[in-house]
Amino acid sequence: MENQMAEAFRALSDPNRLLIMKLLLEGESCGCTLINSLPISQPTLSYHLRMLSASGLVTSRKEGTWNKNFVNKEKIKETIKYLEELLETKKTCKL
Repeated sequence: MENQMAEAFRALSDPNRLLIMKLLLEGESCGCTLINSLPISQPTLSYHLRMLSASGLVTSRKEGTWNKNFVNKEKIKETIKYLEELLETKKTCKL
């Protein structure tokens, strides 16, 4: 579980990826639409989408020749749950 969460947090550690997530939460989109709202090049956008996809935060579906990207809300909920559980962790180590 910790490795999966580390991957998600790593994916969210970049301002451009956070912006991509925000845009995708407004609705699914293809890269050609996302690029118009971002200060990055198309190859950089592809890289960021691959990072988000590898972490499970973003998934895509094929629609004709287009790949429609969208946020995996279940992964977001899982990440939030993990953080909530961290807050509830009791001290077990005696110093």
